[in-house]
Amino acid sequence: MAIKFILFGLLVNVLIFTDAQSVGVCYGRNGDGLPSQRDVVALYRSNGIGKMRIYDPDMATLEALRGTNIEVMLGVPNDVLESLNDQNRANTWVNDNVQKYSDVNFKYIAVGNEVDPNNENSRYVNFVLPAMQNVHSAIKGAGLDNQIKVSTATYTGLLVTSFPPSNGAFHENVKGFIEPIIKFLAQNNLPMLANIYPYIGYLGDPNGNLPYALFTAPGIVVTDPNGRQYSNLFDAMLDAHYAAQAPLGGENVEIVVSESGWPSEGDRGATVDNARTYNNNLIRHVKGTTGTPLKPGRSIETYLFAMFDENKKGGAETEKHFGIFSPNQQPKYQLSFN
Repeated sequence: MAIKFILFGLLVNVLIFTDAQSVGVCYGRNGDGLPSQRDVVALYRSNGIGKMRIYDPDMATLEALRGTNIEVMLGVPNDVLESLNDQNRANTWVNDNVQKYSDVNFKYIAVGNEVDPNNENSRYVNFVLPAMQNVHSAIKGAGLDNQIKVSTATYTGLLVTSFPPSNGAFHENVKGFIEPIIKFLAQNNLPMLANIYPYIGYLGDPNGNLPYALFTAPGIVVTDPNGRQYSNLFDAMLDAHYAAQAPLGGENVEIVVSESGWPSEGDRGATVDNARTYNNNLIRHVKGTTGTPLKPGRSIETYLFAMFDENKKGGAETEKHFGIFSPNQQPKYQLSFN
């Protein structure tokens, strides 16, 4: 009887873990007093979080991930991109940070994050695609291309138009940068990664429609000129990205949401209650199979940002308050991944 009970408990844990697979959490380490990497990995596992995004190949994190089966999105930091424009260095990077960790479940490599001709990362623009190509070649050379997908993480700041969603379009001076990337992804059946933050959209909305951003609007808020109807801002922003990439060869390039979250303090609408509401509703939404109005019937793989507050981050005060756990590993608010 005891053995049956133990086996049942193990089965329940496996089912819970599997059920959470469409949702991951980003693990940044730019904060004080954070738990050890081994404790963080244990925290992912105890909460049934089956996916982790890390922003650099931190050795202690990769060691802690060995044998866990947590799916990993591994980042290539922007300041490393130029060096990977050399194929031999890209081969070495893949060998040192991927092949040596054969018992880590790598799923994506994000080659650069939010590189944009119009922001502080503009100096990296010319290095992104060659680095992607070389890392992809190294992954293929290692026989891992059926397992690991190479991409780059973009964001809504690349769009000059996102409303209505069907009018989504890139800035003119972004097209020369992003179009070859989109075509490379399409040719190799690779996804686009996109950081999508309805909180930022809410701040920029003169009407400040908070329920629309939090998935709590009672009905349709936006009807696109083509008749598509939107009751939440997340879907609208995601479809704007799809609309923007379609005419550049990305009609069939899937988008993985590599970051999305809500801050708990620091500016208008940034409260613990709103963060709890957004993240719980986002998890429920993306784990369904309804997709978006433009791309119905498909699940939306999404990574919540972020595991912990990062008090060392620069920029707006809200940047420091996206964490869903406190450094003592207690949840900042109730959040269900199951």
